[in-house]
Amino acid sequence: MAMAVSKKWISLCSLMVLVLLAGVTARVRTDVSDARNAEAEELQSSNSSSMAATRTEEVGALNEHAVDNPEEVASMVEMSIKNSTENRRKLGFFSCFTGNPIDDCWRCDPTWHLHRKRLADCGIGFGRNAIGGRDGRFYVVTDPSDADAVNPRPGTLRHAVIQDDPLWIIFERDMVIQLKQELIMNSFKTIDGRGANVHIANGACITIQFVTNVIVHGLHIHDCKPTGNAMVRSSPEHFGWRTMADGDAISIFGSSHIWVDHNSLSNCADGLVDAVMGSTAITISNNYFTHHNEVMLLGHSDSYVRDKQMQVTIAYNHFGEGLIQRMPRCRHGYFHVVNNDYTHWEMYAIGGSAEPTINSQGNRYLAPTNPFAKEVTKRVETAEGQWKGWNWRSEGDMMLNGAYFTASGAGASASYARASSLGAKSSSMVGSITSGAGVLGCRRGHQC
Repeated sequence: MAMAVSKKWISLCSLMVLVLLAGVTARVRTDVSDARNAEAEELQSSNSSSMAATRTEEVGALNEHAVDNPEEVASMVEMSIKNSTENRRKLGFFSCFTGNPIDDCWRCDPTWHLHRKRLADCGIGFGRNAIGGRDGRFYVVTDPSDADAVNPRPGTLRHAVIQDDPLWIIFERDMVIQLKQELIMNSFKTIDGRGANVHIANGACITIQFVTNVIVHGLHIHDCKPTGNAMVRSSPEHFGWRTMADGDAISIFGSSHIWVDHNSLSNCADGLVDAVMGSTAITISNNYFTHHNEVMLLGHSDSYVRDKQMQVTIAYNHFGEGLIQRMPRCRHGYFHVVNNDYTHWEMYAIGGSAEPTINSQGNRYLAPTNPFAKEVTKRVETAEGQWKGWNWRSEGDMMLNGAYFTASGAGASASYARASSLGAKSSSMVGSITSGAGVLGCRRGHQC
């Protein structure tokens, strides 16, 4: 009798599971169909909902007001982390969630390519309000050439980035783009390399100058070279003479609300990411940095005091093989270095001058074998009597192979309020949080 009852319960449970699965399948099919229809309508639309602010004085005004309320920033990101954790618990072992709040916002969806612009809602940190081209139409790059920097051909990346309207720029196929001159971007642009293997290499690279709201995602950027002493177009209405560029992978100059995410950067003539001349509201996240000397410069010079407004979040990046120094090198502003994986440096990891505030939380620092290069930090050309008052702290960082962080200044949390942009996770989680750093190799119809 007991065996008969058990068989009935097993049959009933099996039937319930089948009904639930059928309902879920139908819902997924409906959602996918709706998403496809929505993107088809968006791709067909040629109207933009807003115009880009490109004039220097307009952007300057935006930059002046770009410094966020740090308590609000931190609370918002902590909420996104909490939501991500709750979702992971609900989904159980079927979840692909990693604990990285940016990735958990969009990567688990196999239909990400049908609503790419969701990425713009996934930003965190000081650059979280960078919407890029979210409110504009899609622009598909079909031509990898860069024959004319003054009159770029339609279908090229240069033609896309100089337009006045907001644009979400994607790529038709894999391509290597060798730029003849700097790629001067206009405001409200997203370069989205997902779904294609896109390299910007062996020539000029990306310049973000006196603009706002730019997202650069999913690109291989490497072997950038100095270029210039040439005419280059920066908008449909304007082109002008450009002097020699340094050869940075990404140069951010007098700009705000910038998000650089999931790129692989290496081996350029100058820096991999430089932000100077009053730039602020920046997030640099999920990137993979390799084979380079001076990795990241944040702040123009010790005498350029306008960089005191700079706020930069550096989160979930992997600083990998072949790196020497400046991860980052900071001046004047407020810098939140959180949950990054440092597996290589030859001189130092984090440096600075001109009294920057550096808040290092939940990072993993693996020192090199060189016994004279174990220190994470370096005060650049500054006497100890001066830097003892600078607010540099290490909180919850993991120090490996003899690594050590020389703290200074106040220990109170209030001293780091303007250098706090998100809640740090345990340094023991850094390996999983940063496991997808760099270009993801996403393919349509699959989870990234």
